[in-house]
Amino acid sequence: MTWKDYPQNIKVRLITSFFNRAIASSVMPFMALFFAQHKGAVWAGIFLAITVIISFFINFIGGYISDRFPRKKIIITTSASSALMFALMTVSLLPAQKWILLFAISYVIFTITSSLGRPAVHAIIIDSTTPENRKSVYALDYWLVNLAMAIGAALGGLLYVNHQLELFITLTVVSTSLPIAYGIWLHDTRVKLLEKKHENIFVDLFQNYKVAFQDKPFVMVVAGSMFIFAAEFSLNSYIGVRLAEEFKSVFIGNFEVAGVRMLSFLNIENMLMVVALTFFVTKMTDKFSPRKMLLLGLLLYSAGYTIVTSANMWYVLIVFNAIATIGELIYSPIANAEKANMMPEDKRGSYSAFSNLGFNGADLIARGAIVLGAFLVPTMMSVYLGMILMVGTFLLYSGLFVVNKIRVQKNIST
Repeated sequence: MTWKDYPQNIKVRLITSFFNRAIASSVMPFMALFFAQHKGAVWAGIFLAITVIISFFINFIGGYISDRFPRKKIIITTSASSALMFALMTVSLLPAQKWILLFAISYVIFTITSSLGRPAVHAIIIDSTTPENRKSVYALDYWLVNLAMAIGAALGGLLYVNHQLELFITLTVVSTSLPIAYGIWLHDTRVKLLEKKHENIFVDLFQNYKVAFQDKPFVMVVAGSMFIFAAEFSLNSYIGVRLAEEFKSVFIGNFEVAGVRMLSFLNIENMLMVVALTFFVTKMTDKFSPRKMLLLGLLLYSAGYTIVTSANMWYVLIVFNAIATIGELIYSPIANAEKANMMPEDKRGSYSAFSNLGFNGADLIARGAIVLGAFLVPTMMSVYLGMILMVGTFLLYSGLFVVNKIRVQKNIST
């Protein structure tokens, strides 16, 4: 399927999300540094932890309203609000004594509005695709995510320290263009909206998510995804900490590669492989059964990260990081497409919000690995991560291809 064959909504969603992710990845990694510089490390840590908790709960409200109301209106409203918050953050940087309180309030509201709109943005892909073309769309989206994050990280790295104001002005201009693009080109094609079944809106919201929590195959998929994502997230948490402490420097001429630089090389390797190989790998896997390709991808991914968790030789790290990335390229589009196929038409926003629990849980597991790593030697941490990935593989595969198929067959027979 070529670009011109994609529905207009998919083109709008992919292009706008590319710019949205580039914006986010250019400033979000520096938020902790910004608040720590102006208010202290403790204040920054507590403040950012509170915003993560707020985002977690607002995400569920976003999923609910994206099923109850037209998605286009929600996306335009939340993206326009986010652009306004970027404008206020920019204004707060103008005076010599920066208005940190205004910046902090704007950042919290930005977190709320982006979390409210995210499930609707995710659901647009499912609304506008079919089971036949969904895998290719998710492969393109996966490629664009990585490219946007790389460009955003480079932009932030170049401009944050010495050109902070110019960076935020650029972000404000780009983010202001997004709701305009949604208003002109996005079509709300959905006919079926979620009906309100309870007078009390909180009861209605709870009952809506109760359906998702009782959907056993989908819960298995979300739990499996959580364990699998934990390996990738651990690269910049436990593995990064271990490399900084234990990796013996290697020299390329006079250039020293210490632990932190080795971690950067692994991230760059991952990004370059994704950008270069996504479409080739997707084309190759189309020739085989999705079940077999999912298992192959997860096997390579698990083997790669299990070794990287404890390896200290530079060439071992590079080879097995490459193996893990190839595994991710194989399994990710298949898993995303199959997961999307499981979502009921009138609850796609809610299911998308519920599936985000996988990312939150994976982040917690990865952070917890840092603490656990203080008590276990690296080889034991490899065993620990390998066990987590085995459980994740079992849950994800069973949820997508075993339990879900049994449920579908029962529904057909009924």
